[in-house]
Amino acid sequence: MFKKILVANRGEIACRVIKTASKMGIATVAIYSDADVNSLHVELADASIRIGSASVNESYISIERVIEAVKVSGADAVHPGYGFLSENPIFAEKLEALGVVFIGPPANAIKLMGDKITSKKIAQESGVSTVPGYMGLIKNAEHAVSISNEIGYPVMIKASAGGGGKGMRISGNDKETRESFQSAKNEAESSFGDGRLFIEKFISQPRHIEIQVLADAHSNCVYLGERECSIQRRNQKVIEEAPSPFLNETTRKKMGNQACELARSVGYTSAGTVEFIVDKEKNFYFLEMNTRLQVEHPVTELITGIDLVEQMIQIASGAVLPFEQQDITLNGWAVESRLYAEDPYRNFLPSIGRLSRYRPPEEVSEQELTVRNDTGVYEGGEISIFYDPMIAKLCTWSPTRNASIIAMRDALDGFEIEGVEHNIPFLSAVMGHQKFIDGNITTAFIEEEYPEGFKGVNFSESDLKQLAAGAVAMFYKSEIRRSQISGQISNSLKSVGTDWCISLQGSEFLVSIDALIDSAIITYKTGEIYEISTDWKPGFKKATVYVDKDYFICKVTEITGGFRFKLRGADLKIYVRLPNHAKLASRMLKKKTKDLSKSLICPMPGLLISLSVSVGDTVEEGQALCTVEAMKMENILRSETKGVIKKINANMGDNLAVDYVILEFE
Repeated sequence: MFKKILVANRGEIACRVIKTASKMGIATVAIYSDADVNSLHVELADASIRIGSASVNESYISIERVIEAVKVSGADAVHPGYGFLSENPIFAEKLEALGVVFIGPPANAIKLMGDKITSKKIAQESGVSTVPGYMGLIKNAEHAVSISNEIGYPVMIKASAGGGGKGMRISGNDKETRESFQSAKNEAESSFGDGRLFIEKFISQPRHIEIQVLADAHSNCVYLGERECSIQRRNQKVIEEAPSPFLNETTRKKMGNQACELARSVGYTSAGTVEFIVDKEKNFYFLEMNTRLQVEHPVTELITGIDLVEQMIQIASGAVLPFEQQDITLNGWAVESRLYAEDPYRNFLPSIGRLSRYRPPEEVSEQELTVRNDTGVYEGGEISIFYDPMIAKLCTWSPTRNASIIAMRDALDGFEIEGVEHNIPFLSAVMGHQKFIDGNITTAFIEEEYPEGFKGVNFSESDLKQLAAGAVAMFYKSEIRRSQISGQISNSLKSVGTDWCISLQGSEFLVSIDALIDSAIITYKTGEIYEISTDWKPGFKKATVYVDKDYFICKVTEITGGFRFKLRGADLKIYVRLPNHAKLASRMLKKKTKDLSKSLICPMPGLLISLSVSVGDTVEEGQALCTVEAMKMENILRSETKGVIKKINANMGDNLAVDYVILEFE
């Protein structure tokens, strides 16, 4: 077994690998850039080595710098995590030449399977079902248009190297193909150092389902069930679960056998994932093979009880797989939510800044519930512009899918993050969406269910009344405490009113409260009665509120005259007022919103890498105006209306802040 492993990665996955290696009694070495000097993975490792500046090209994907760190560290093995150099065969070859073990597949397998064009040809030769497409190299945008017309729109333009949704675009016509070709090529070159693209038919209404395989160097290969990864945004997975609510055992076995056959055909060892696209008739087609550990691997671990990182290390050390296919059983259901520093209310644009508050839910490992949080951040740490904006991977497991979804909903509602925008409201909303609960999902779920973008969740009147009842009980508790402060009226119960008007989400309710020792009875003027109890105290940032036999968990901020509740995909301001105060409040003037209709506002912090217009140009609705790069992704900003460019306030190469006015229209 290895004595020392260098983890050639950062953030959450570096922490994940370090924890398993440490559990196995293996010393670990972290590498870090200048932006990561105070990162959690550096703190967790036994030793750490600086490898360069914040830019990935000068640190984490610089083979020379990582190899030098390996030499300095004295490590006898390297785990690459995912992304960066994990699927770079040259890196694996250089480690082999150095006499250091690469904890992953052989370089040749990476080369064959890591290239989407080559891997598809091999899949076809191995009898694996594949999607129609053009596997040759594409010369330029016009060549891409010609190919797209031959295949038939819609098509998917994809980077040959890498993964994670980078360098990937869906095109529905010639104009989009021309624009997408160059953008995808630039993104692929920036992320992977390889701008090659290919095009294949885009299958409408598909499900994205992948098979996890493990193979050793002794001709043994098993599949560990499947993961459903259909909840995606811009081809980036957001929510995953295992097993899939769609597959049956027959289809699972067919996909698993094909995945193992593909792995054997290239002499694959270690953990790997074969991704398939599955249509409504359960026909499945090979997409690609990821020759590395997947971001979503924890859900497989939770339903199989197998530590994939441990198995990767064991396999790399020459061990034989300790189980055969018949030994693999799938137990219960696991769900994973990817928490990103991005604003779901602004089309999921990335956010950066310091985590002024980071309080994840308590991790649990019980007979019928597991809550797991894989993360690489901490309170006070910073989300940087230089890297992927992932904050954490939150996972829940329960014996049934419904119980696992409820556990995830509660865990998300109790997850406290402040300092950056984040996608918890969206993730929580999905957990409560009926289509997701029913398992009726495709990769078009977000596009179809949120066509105008995510605007938050609107509750039913029944739900609003439960929230309002909880809020008035909490407000009453706060008022009692305030009235007991020295110098205030001593008879606190008499000094606090019992009749209140609650306003939230456009609704208004009149209630009365009867306070008991550990609870309160809330009676609505319309007749409903709720018994409320809660663990909340004034100053607490989180509350669990029991409403009769039901409950809800929410983040709480005290505001003038009430609370701000965040839960289940909603962000509510709840005002608790005396009835006469509520009447006066309704007459207050509303603050006018600033008119930004004639300005192009930068929606995220990023680098302006291109300007497509000049002062005086007439532009059409939907026309590309500029491109802003953020978190390794290129974002094309388009005109929302027809107009004439009056003024341009930024130059190419400028670093732009959120809400910076890039240009103005006449």
